This record gives sequence, C-alpha cells and structure tokens, in this order.
Amino acid sequence: MQRINFTLNGESISVEVEDHWTLLRLLREKLSLTGTKEGCGRGECGACTVIVDGKAVNSCLMLAAEVDGCEVITIEGEMRNGNLSALQQAFIEADAIQCGFCTPGMIMSARALLMRNPDPSEDEIIEAICGNLCRCTGYEPIIKAIAEAARREAHHEG
Repeated sequence: MQRINFTLNGESISVEVEDHWTLLRLLREKLSLTGTKEGCGRGECGACTVIVDGKAVNSCLMLAAEVDGCEVITIEGEMRNGNLSALQQAFIEADAIQCGFCTPGMIMSARALLMRNPDPSEDEIIEAICGNLCRCTGYEPIIKAIAEAARREAHHEG
C-alpha cells in the first residue's frame, strides 16, 4: 500500500492504494465514482476515459499511483453546481446518448478537447473521440453535440 495525494474533481484527495491498482479500480471501487465505466480493460474502447492533467486517458491502463500530484476529472466532475454542463445537455438534446455505456468516456474525451481548443473543427472533434467506441449512435449525433457544446460554451449558454 502507498498513500497518494491528488485533486479529484476540484477536491484534494489523500488515499491508500495497492501498487497494482489501476486508476479505474481506485475510482470505482475505493472512491465509489461509478460513472467511469470498464469496457474492454485493454485501452481499446474508451469507456473508462477520464482527464488527468488536462489530457484524456484510459483509466484502465493507468496505475492509480501515477496520479499522485495530478489533477483528475471524472464524469462526476462535469456537473456545475448540481446542473448538467453544456456538454452533457448537448448530448441529451442531440440524442447522442442511447445505451449510455460509452457516454461518460465520450464526454471526458470531448471535455479534454474543449479544454485545449474551445472552437474545434469537425475533424478535430472526430480525432478527439477516435479512441472512444460507440455501438449505438453512429457518431453523428455525438459530433453534433460536441460542436453545439463548444458553441454554447463560447457564448456562455447553459
């Protein structure tokens, strides 16, 4: 066991972890943040995507100990004052959510994109979500939702 300290969704965290635990296991099993999903467990589907120091990462491939001193954002950190973010709202309105399993990871990949580029092109959106698999939507509603969220956030709409 080792103690790690990091920022999780804006709050300082200090927690004991086993050396072999993944970030995904820490989030889901120890911290009860179950919005991050485990899909393939091999970094191929993107369901477990979270943001670490501004970058989208597969939490199933990252050891928990690696986030010591980092800033981590999960889907639970996307809400603002108990309200859905513009990105979450755009996903709902564009019917970009069907079964919902990929949605948290997809939103985290989109948020990482919007953090570094608030006005992405369609090609940049596609590139940002290329590591996230969705078997339900056909991706068009997802791309539309991300573009709409970028527009809303640029104009500070809800």
